[in-house]
Amino acid sequence: MSAPLLPHPVRPSSLLPIAAVVLAAAIFVADTLTNLEIAMAVFYTAVILISVRFCSKRGMVFVGGGCIALTLISNLLTPQTNANVAGVINTAISILAIVSTTYLAVKIETVERSVYEARAQLAHVARVTALGELTASLAHEVNQPITAMAANASASLRWLSAEPPNLAEATAAIERIVKDAARAGSIVDRIRGLAKRTPARLSLCEVNDVIIDITTLTASELHKRHVVLRTDLNAGLPKVSADPVQLQQVILNLVMNAIEAMDAVPESKRSLFIGSAGDQSGVTVTVRDSGPGLKVDADAERIFGPFFSSKVNGMGLGLTITRSIVESHGGRIWTGAQGPGGATFCFTLPACEPNCNITYKNRRTRDP
Repeated sequence: MSAPLLPHPVRPSSLLPIAAVVLAAAIFVADTLTNLEIAMAVFYTAVILISVRFCSKRGMVFVGGGCIALTLISNLLTPQTNANVAGVINTAISILAIVSTTYLAVKIETVERSVYEARAQLAHVARVTALGELTASLAHEVNQPITAMAANASASLRWLSAEPPNLAEATAAIERIVKDAARAGSIVDRIRGLAKRTPARLSLCEVNDVIIDITTLTASELHKRHVVLRTDLNAGLPKVSADPVQLQQVILNLVMNAIEAMDAVPESKRSLFIGSAGDQSGVTVTVRDSGPGLKVDADAERIFGPFFSSKVNGMGLGLTITRSIVESHGGRIWTGAQGPGGATFCFTLPACEPNCNITYKNRRTRDP
């Protein structure tokens, strides 16, 4: 149960473009006032590196070209009668450094985007695979409101065909049909949201609402495997800035891992706890099962690594991707204190004010 892996979120500062301009101006003045034998223009590479934080690839090329132009203009304005060989060589070295830095910056941006897209494809496959494991349970979950709708429809027909027609009972049955239809539609919408491959979109999320959505999707699976669910969701938690589908996948992955881990214990001892807590700084979610737990303390460190799995048929990617999702939202995930049995996983996400503006480093609000 996974999601697109994204780099750490950053808050792009509006001061960065100003800082780049001020630095470029300072280098230009210093380069103009100093002798050509001093390669001051090589410091324009710092301007290019700063521009990586807020410019597109085209913008970085433009900044690099501008730095070269400033270098040549500075040479023309430098108060020196004859340009010696050392000055010409230093100018050529500076321009070469600017070109090289620009090229590397553009290449790094291209590689980062390629890695992002490859990871997104992998995550989408894993997400659909996770839904495939829940097919029978989800079919049962959708079938319940449909069966109730059919029963209420038959009841409403009987009430309407009575002599005299019992309109009050028929109306009540039809109202129940409407509620069951809305319930079925809600389940289908959740499944479709998880199955669709869409770019990450941040919004203000209620963590408790996401937990309730996942418990609804997994209700039949919990019943089928005789797992008792307990929840402790604190009210009044602050909202977090997150992609709702990715947040669902994090919780779904932890819940499904917990359910599968309890296959090895007697049915009477299977219990799953999901809790949420937090303050103005952030929200913490806890998922605890009564399964066999982690085998050794070392597992707590290795379990988030790629291709490590305690399941016979596990790929060892679920928790790796889960950790990347959490960290990409500025949070962290860890294994809690282990009791005599069971495993505990906790993750925390920073709280976000309604006017906060968190974006992904590799998904800046600009064109590629």
